[in-house]
Amino acid sequence: MPKPFRGTYTVIITPFTPGGDAVDIPALKRLVEFQIAEGIDGLIPLGSTGEFLSVSREERQAIVDCVVKTAAGRVPVLIGTGAEDTREVVALSKEAEAQGADGVMIIPPFYSVPTLPELRVHYTRVADAIGIPIMVYNNPATANVDLTPPMLAELSRIPNCRYVKESTLEVTRVRDIIALCGDRMEVFAGVLGYESAWLGAIGWVAVCSNVAPRLSRDMFWTAAFDADRTRALARYKRLAPLLPFVGGPRYVSGTKAAFRMLGMEMGEPRPPRLPLPAEDTAELAAVLCGMGLLTDRAA
Repeated sequence: MPKPFRGTYTVIITPFTPGGDAVDIPALKRLVEFQIAEGIDGLIPLGSTGEFLSVSREERQAIVDCVVKTAAGRVPVLIGTGAEDTREVVALSKEAEAQGADGVMIIPPFYSVPTLPELRVHYTRVADAIGIPIMVYNNPATANVDLTPPMLAELSRIPNCRYVKESTLEVTRVRDIIALCGDRMEVFAGVLGYESAWLGAIGWVAVCSNVAPRLSRDMFWTAAFDADRTRALARYKRLAPLLPFVGGPRYVSGTKAAFRMLGMEMGEPRPPRLPLPAEDTAELAAVLCGMGLLTDRAA
């Protein structure tokens, strides 16, 4: 039985070469090594933050190969395999498993707005095709489908649908999912890492941990597993100013801009995403300085 997924998992960005023509594989290797050296618990390439809709099939394969081989079993690697066509999700998930992934993260089809019976078929066909765990990804803001706790209770009966990334701003959903799903499905926070930890989430799929992996990891563990409110809250308050720059419409551009300031070039987002606006750059630099991650505000 594989070791359960726990803790803070970074949904990593995809570095691109100047001009965005190719995936920057050396930069991706450095990013993986940085994350592991800083103590992160797991990695998820090809999520929303990884610009999964902006890479080709060949680039996907190269990204998965790079992350899995670089991680080399030191931390679990889950691959984002969401797509509109169930057959494609099955193919991508089987491919990820064959390349050595420890699990897959699957957002519902985001244009067809499937019903619960259709979602049940969608996830069942993937589960039947692979032997690694599925993390169901609830993000109604982008998927146009809201996987409510009662719906997740139904999906949790599908073998392999063992985790959910809950990405609404309704923290009480963590409580309700646990109550309805029991031990069939465990909860990873998708946005509210600090708040969800106190209601029973066992993990956090974080964007901010791209830039601040150790602080993000320590904050969640201190809240979820040590139950030390004083230390957890202090770490959250230190992390909180970064969150607006790695959430909302700036989640990719802000993260890549932060890496540039920290001397770890990751390229620009691919269109239609644009680089972080100039008026936000100084504010982000001030935030990084305040966190102790950057010493020169002019960087």
